[in-house]
Amino acid sequence: MNKILIALTIAGLTMSCGKETKTVVKEVQPAPVVSTPKNIIMIVGDGMGPTYTTAYRYFKDDPSTPRVENTVFDRHLVGMSSTYPDTHHNYVTDSAASATALSSAIKTYNGAVAVDMDKQNVETVLERARSLGMKTGVVVTSQINHATPASYLSHNDYRYNYDAIADSYIDNGIQADVYLGGGWKFFIREDRNLVEEFEDNGFNYIDSYQLLDSVSTDKPLLGLFGDKGLPWALDDTNKHRLSAMTKTATKHLENEDGYFLLVEGSQIDWAGHANDIASAMGEMDDFAKTLEYLETYVKENPDTLVVITADHSTGGVTLGVDGVFQWDPKVLRTMTQSPQSIANKLENNDITKEFASSLFNFDLTNEEVTQLISVKNDTLKDIQVTAITDIVASEKISINKEIYKTVKFIINGRTYTGWTSSGHTAADVPVFAMGSNKDLFNGYQDNTDIAKKIFKLLGDK
Repeated sequence: MNKILIALTIAGLTMSCGKETKTVVKEVQPAPVVSTPKNIIMIVGDGMGPTYTTAYRYFKDDPSTPRVENTVFDRHLVGMSSTYPDTHHNYVTDSAASATALSSAIKTYNGAVAVDMDKQNVETVLERARSLGMKTGVVVTSQINHATPASYLSHNDYRYNYDAIADSYIDNGIQADVYLGGGWKFFIREDRNLVEEFEDNGFNYIDSYQLLDSVSTDKPLLGLFGDKGLPWALDDTNKHRLSAMTKTATKHLENEDGYFLLVEGSQIDWAGHANDIASAMGEMDDFAKTLEYLETYVKENPDTLVVITADHSTGGVTLGVDGVFQWDPKVLRTMTQSPQSIANKLENNDITKEFASSLFNFDLTNEEVTQLISVKNDTLKDIQVTAITDIVASEKISINKEIYKTVKFIINGRTYTGWTSSGHTAADVPVFAMGSNKDLFNGYQDNTDIAKKIFKLLGDK
């Protein structure tokens, strides 16, 4: 049994008080005890900068109590991480370069999938775990060949080579025992049916969340639940689909030799790109429920390490705008569908105050309803006028896109939410940890340090 011994050293400092000499004793903190965890779960909140976890705390706050309650993020915060890509480029990373840093402990260029600056393959922690006889898996809310999962499972010089990355999951040797996420478009194609090839290699295949709890654990598992990424959490048939998939993955991966599992809340990032605070909180809630499940899992399996971080921050979200000292998530707590879903329905139906308010699930003002009606009518006129001279240009004008912008404008205004970007930012991101060896991840570190520490733990196996 490991015991932590507190080492005391004499500082060598003395103070004279007449004839009396006092010795000052300083306590030296021991280094974290390193023991090999049986299971390692790496969790990435894509785009989840520190403002997202702050917003989630206020979003989940109970207004009837005098204090703001802590969340699962607050309970397990241990440090911060920098995210910059190879510095020959800039300080703002994309998801591929940052995922490669987290998976392989190297800095590389934006767009790179587990390759270095010379486009040479680099070993990933998932590949190392598999080479050691551990089971491996990935659970994501994007397509399973998106930048983050691909940077653990594959190697490619460009993240958007989606078909080639999907093909590599078979052609370069199957690297995981569990794949759960989206991706029908890339895995069931006219030129190749990768689902059938996985089945030929002994996999069970499911395409419905309802089958997650009942599918047999005697075979490896491929589950695809969306054409590309999954629906927004607010719109999905299971609003906590990430936690449901993670539960299934841990059940399937448990074995005597341990496992490595990558979990990604992919669409926090997508909501940030869209400047969509309602969808962001929906994704954060799914992500938080996943961590709450793992809290219980670690208590029952203390030889499991869980490390949680973000690959970068997206959107430059701010809580409070225009000099107003307020952020009000009240309306976000009542919403039952995403702003994109609301926009779809407003596009295809007459906009009335009653109908629009029923979609938002809170009462709109007359001014807000007028904004929605005006943008729909004005965009339709733009399409008609442009088509007279340039029908191709008119087809690029989207009523749905403009209504979606207005829906978000209303929600951002109601909540006093601001955004500085539709892209990524260079902000440091939080690091959370629980379970075996969690103290290794305390304090400031670079994203490559996280992978280095995981490689070290795997090297001890």
